[in-house]
Amino acid sequence: MSYLSLHKSTLVKLDFGLTHELVRSNRSGAYASTTISGCNTRKYHGLLVVPQPWLDHNNHILLSSLDETIIQHDESFNFGVRMYPNGVYNPKGHKYLREFTSDPIPRITYRVGGVVLDKEMLFAENEDRILIRYTLREAHSKTTLRLKPFLAFRNIHQLTRANIDANTKYEPIPNGAAWKMYAGYSNLYFQISKTNEYIHIPDWYYNVEYLREKENGLPYQEDLFSPGFFDIDIRTGESIVVAAGLEQAKVENLNKIFNNEIKKRIPRNNYENCLLNASEQFLVKTKNKTELMAGFPWFGTWGRDTFIALPGITLAKGDEVNFKSVLDTMIASMKGPFFPNIGRDNKPDYEAVDSPLWFFWCLQEYATFKNNSGEIWKKYRKPMMTILEDYRQGTDYQIGMDENGLIHAGGTGMALTWMDVFDNGKPVTPRSGYAVEVNALWYNAVMFAIEAATQAGDRDFVARWAELPQLIRESFQKIFSEPGKTWLADTVFEGRHDWTVRPNMLFAVALPYSPLTEEQQNNVLNKIKSDLLTDRGLRTLTPLDPNYKGVYEGNPHERHMAYHQGTAFPWLLSHFCRGWVKLYGKGGLTLVEELYYGFEPTLNEAGIGTVSEIYDGDPPHEAKGAISQAWSVAALIQMKQLIDQTRK
Repeated sequence: MSYLSLHKSTLVKLDFGLTHELVRSNRSGAYASTTISGCNTRKYHGLLVVPQPWLDHNNHILLSSLDETIIQHDESFNFGVRMYPNGVYNPKGHKYLREFTSDPIPRITYRVGGVVLDKEMLFAENEDRILIRYTLREAHSKTTLRLKPFLAFRNIHQLTRANIDANTKYEPIPNGAAWKMYAGYSNLYFQISKTNEYIHIPDWYYNVEYLREKENGLPYQEDLFSPGFFDIDIRTGESIVVAAGLEQAKVENLNKIFNNEIKKRIPRNNYENCLLNASEQFLVKTKNKTELMAGFPWFGTWGRDTFIALPGITLAKGDEVNFKSVLDTMIASMKGPFFPNIGRDNKPDYEAVDSPLWFFWCLQEYATFKNNSGEIWKKYRKPMMTILEDYRQGTDYQIGMDENGLIHAGGTGMALTWMDVFDNGKPVTPRSGYAVEVNALWYNAVMFAIEAATQAGDRDFVARWAELPQLIRESFQKIFSEPGKTWLADTVFEGRHDWTVRPNMLFAVALPYSPLTEEQQNNVLNKIKSDLLTDRGLRTLTPLDPNYKGVYEGNPHERHMAYHQGTAFPWLLSHFCRGWVKLYGKGGLTLVEELYYGFEPTLNEAGIGTVSEIYDGDPPHEAKGAISQAWSVAALIQMKQLIDQTRK
């Protein structure tokens, strides 16, 4: 039996199929994503979703979906599923689902009457092309496979409607057809490994609905264009490969191409391999850049997420090459001490106080990997110095070091930390002034720089910075702690302390260098454990707070108000576990292992074989947000690494 598998009893339940999703990507950032039922429930779902950089800096959906129909004795059985107004689903192909497995690629088995058909999907590693293989396992009479594509040709963040500007014509190509609905787009080449008959019957399908967008209070209807259909005779035991991509394929090689792609895949035959497989999907290489996608299906490259996730995605499995390539890309895009926090080429947003400090932590992980801090200083001294000096002297966004050695940042109406959600133009969690994790990261960065510079023999730097850590440490304890409280202030702004219990104080314990005493560290971790720890991550707010939101759902306003007000984030778990083992050694591994292995069942939930962005703060901690998030996957990989290293 496959490690990732689902069977008829659950698959035929439409509600189940609509909540279990797949995503596969390639090195250009293109992807395919849909539900296991085949019904697209998000505007971001599609079978061929590709960058069109000459149009904009987002992905675009060319091939939205593909209906398969089995025809025998003039009877047709359509395996497709789409949602229309009033909750009407048509066709209802989910009722033919019998089995789902994913080792190493997704395979869906349909049964209708005496026909059993397997459908396997993969995304080409280095080409913008989805490959689908159909194998007829059983059939007692002549069988025709009909394939009907549905096209969108739109930005993933937008929806489309039937219009007179759409080009409804096609271009014949070997064993297929090519379409380009609008000027400026790439051609979509659709080809089949076997000779077939294409019937061109251009038509619009109106008011297709996306359930998740509807639930989230967002626009949720669009019209999809179907240019026609392909009929292919298929025999029992025969396999047929379909390719949809931006370039023509040699149809005679499609079966070979499919098999070669499978050989490249890491088997999804256990928990660890699923995580490794998921981690590979976030790495994107274009021209001279290597970047890390924050998540699928709608995230792009985010600076903060990159530094937090990168060591787990690369170094944890010995991939130094991609680690360095991503760092080089990020450094090349620096603006003063800042890295692009959201976006890349299209006027990126640099407003993040913590991203440059997470860069230091990322380098610390590299130093541990290399067992040589001095080498890191020699290679990355320039960007490290730029950040340290600018933060010390003062820079943009009201970021700078005060006389007490602490970093202040932002002002009224600004959101520069990772809790940066805005609603109606105002930050939901305003955290300007002294933020606890920013100053923990600052202390850690200064200490690591001194360590690395010392190993490298940079005496001038060490002499200038050597006295600062003590000042930071003393000020940190004075500003963020108070007698009688076992936790730290979350922020201090204009003399006012915010004692809200949030996970941000974790980093004053979990980072390699802590400004706290051991007793303080112990108190902080136990407060986090009692108030914030769940099986799926750390809550962003204690349930005892009147502003706590235990379920992430509703319209944009409701979700904005919940995102950092109780929602649980898996990425925080790895840092909690590091802090726990740091204080309790091997004795702390029991809890770490419970958390790590307790996450395993989620691989058959939400995004199959990967880890979601967020989870509800309230039990049963349902998966929400993006179905595959880089720092979530990285956190679990690093937790396993921590377990193994501590055992040794």
